[in-house]
Amino acid sequence: MEILLQQVINGLVLGSMYALIALGYTMVYGIIQLINFAHGEVLMVGALTSWSCIGLMQEAMPSAPGWLILLLAMLIACMVAASLNFVIEKLAYRPLRNSPRLAPLITAIGVSILLQTLAMIVWKPTYKAYPTLLPSMPLEFGGAVITPTQILVLAVTAVVLAGLMYLVNHTKLGRAMRATAENPRVAALMGVRPDHVISATFVIGAVLAAIAGVMYASNYGTVHHTMGFLPGLKAFIAAVFGGIGNLAGAVVGAMMLGLIESIGSGYIGDLTGGVLGSHYTDIFAFIVLIIILTLRPSGLLGERVADRA
Repeated sequence: MEILLQQVINGLVLGSMYALIALGYTMVYGIIQLINFAHGEVLMVGALTSWSCIGLMQEAMPSAPGWLILLLAMLIACMVAASLNFVIEKLAYRPLRNSPRLAPLITAIGVSILLQTLAMIVWKPTYKAYPTLLPSMPLEFGGAVITPTQILVLAVTAVVLAGLMYLVNHTKLGRAMRATAENPRVAALMGVRPDHVISATFVIGAVLAAIAGVMYASNYGTVHHTMGFLPGLKAFIAAVFGGIGNLAGAVVGAMMLGLIESIGSGYIGDLTGGVLGSHYTDIFAFIVLIIILTLRPSGLLGERVADRA
């Protein structure tokens, strides 16, 4: 039971990070029907930017508390990621908005490779240790342990998700986003600027990805130029799992995927004597994807795709 509880905690932490990334996928898809496969690289840029900022701030402010340095680094990472995604949308995706769907999809893959290459040039192709800025003493909970960093991941994710839901459902920008998703031409006739709304959606998704990148790096303790590929791919699986284009579905899918991965790699690994241990953790995500696409292609909560006929 203690093993199961520990893996549930680990799964919720992992699912929280997937949820932040998956929301970026599902928001963009819900509005312009585009899968932004460069989204994981935005996470990577945010994490590496925060790593660089932390190093500079530790030299400039050696007496500053760790939580303040981490907060400032996260804010800077969010600004850099938001600017990057704004430029990507304007230069790479906007000119192809009325093209066949395959064109922006291939462009997204190209942008992903480009960002990885640029990051390798700027930050060098080596694994870097991410500084530990929060207390490392774990807390016991029912026989399982949880670290302050994991508590922070859960808390930040809960606050960010609540803020996003409020923005989408109760603000002028949220109404404009929902109107643009329903029918951009009619929304434009009603005074909404679809281009501005789409850019804002990319910016919000980038901020969520940057926060996820900082949380991911803080939790696992390393950063590198390819770190965004696998989390980005799994977050896309989570979005499909919950129902692509459905915000609530993205969160549910991410949490369930995190739990499936964690329990599969830990609890089931112990039961099988390590045969299905942590080295095989990635297979569980793709098994889930195959099952969902076979049995329920629209996802657990169903797609929320506007009818634009």
